[in-house]
Amino acid sequence: MTPAIELVSINKQFGEVRANRDVSLVVRHGTIHGIVGENGAGKSTLMSILYGFYEADSGEIRIGGRQARIRSSADAIEAGIGMVHQHFMLVPPLTVVENVMLGAEGGALLRRGEARARAELARLAREYKLDIDPDAIVGELPVGLQQRVEILKALFRGADILILDEPTAVLTPPEADALFELLRALKAQGKTILLITHKLREIMAVTDQVSVMRRGEMIATLDTASTSPPALAELMVGRRVLLRVEKGDHAPGKPVLEVDNLSVIDRRGVLRVAHISLTVRAGEIVGIAGVAGNGQSELLETLAGMRRPTSGTIRIAGRAIEPSQHDPDSFRRLGVLHVPEDRLRVGLVPEFPAFESAVLGYSDDPALGHGPILAHDRMISDLDEKMERYDVRPPAPRLRTSKFSGGNQQKIVLAREIERSPRVLLVGQPTRGVDIGAIEFIHRRLLALRDSGVGILLVSVEIEEILALSDRILAMCGGTIMGERRPADTSEQDLGLLMAGITGGQRELSASRSLS
Repeated sequence: MTPAIELVSINKQFGEVRANRDVSLVVRHGTIHGIVGENGAGKSTLMSILYGFYEADSGEIRIGGRQARIRSSADAIEAGIGMVHQHFMLVPPLTVVENVMLGAEGGALLRRGEARARAELARLAREYKLDIDPDAIVGELPVGLQQRVEILKALFRGADILILDEPTAVLTPPEADALFELLRALKAQGKTILLITHKLREIMAVTDQVSVMRRGEMIATLDTASTSPPALAELMVGRRVLLRVEKGDHAPGKPVLEVDNLSVIDRRGVLRVAHISLTVRAGEIVGIAGVAGNGQSELLETLAGMRRPTSGTIRIAGRAIEPSQHDPDSFRRLGVLHVPEDRLRVGLVPEFPAFESAVLGYSDDPALGHGPILAHDRMISDLDEKMERYDVRPPAPRLRTSKFSGGNQQKIVLAREIERSPRVLLVGQPTRGVDIGAIEFIHRRLLALRDSGVGILLVSVEIEEILALSDRILAMCGGTIMGERRPADTSEQDLGLLMAGITGGQRELSASRSLS
């Protein structure tokens, strides 16, 4: 059968950076084809060329055996290609049906176009089990359903080829499983799917073939059934990668962060954090496991000084925080540093050059200049050294922050906070959207910090990560802590039950079953 997609000797260069080097790829019709590689390997650039965001400097694209010149996303849509981006292209205040028909209204008479869109959404819902209320406000939907709206948009425009760029980076494990079921259903209907991801478990679970990119080049294409996660990781990074965390014993010291009966009510009057008490000691990692939206974000932001608690007490190294001190600058001065969950919204300014993003929150450091005048040469030199230590690619301090891949943006944030010698490090989703090599690097950095005596409060939706890194685990549901576990005494199933609000976890469930 004629391949659905053929890319022949694709080249793309941005200034001195060669993002794609003679990349060739063949994708069979009606398959799920994975593309993996480190952050900055050229995966997203290649897919952006296929979808018309960029035009290749040289090379050829063939769709269904025919040469296609794709100079814009309109050309890609005309060729039957749809793309679901890592950061959704939705208008939050609009409804589902309004988002789906946006840009494809079908003429000036919107009522007629809306009727057609509603009928098509009903058909797609029946065919692919994509049932979503067409009148729901998109901004009020969970992230997993927002992603379904993006897929509906592509199908509504007649896509036979779907590109998904890091689709599970913002999903919880149950949402990711639901997405995979949907992808299998689309494949069964003859759709061709390109899955860009760094998560090897997902590649093994859902793809038919997998291609590996490294430093802008296509290294290999393999049948998924004939390979393994360690083999793929070695191809991606160019060396053997440790897929498990090697963590030695720890000897925690005195409490460095104590939280007593903390509650947080948001601006809409909703209780987000409910009477939480916890302790983090020097030289330990306390992990918080929970499905996104259960108060972890608000807890981290409060402990970083970004939100004011409604009630309760926070103590840092035994010192109670006064209301007048509840701001990020005061917390930083006390040694509480923060790697936020959303690096683009909170941790960086995408339009700034990287050397400016790398000093956010620390612009008053005398080493960077005097008074309001910052010395750019010192800022550039400082980031140059950090980029080398943290393997940031490309090592270009002057490059705009938005031009770095997600994993390299994360390394910039981590370098900024870790290099400031924290007493307490608050870390939210440290490896979200990060490749396998960078995950290994970040995990080692966090463990080295813990071994040096730093207290770390870690929030992650990746249960495997929580189990691997934490010395103690707190499970959150509905803004409260449902239970505490030691990694050696629990499991993913046990934590999953606690995260669902079953306070005894697996132990209580097993006991109730034996009684019945």
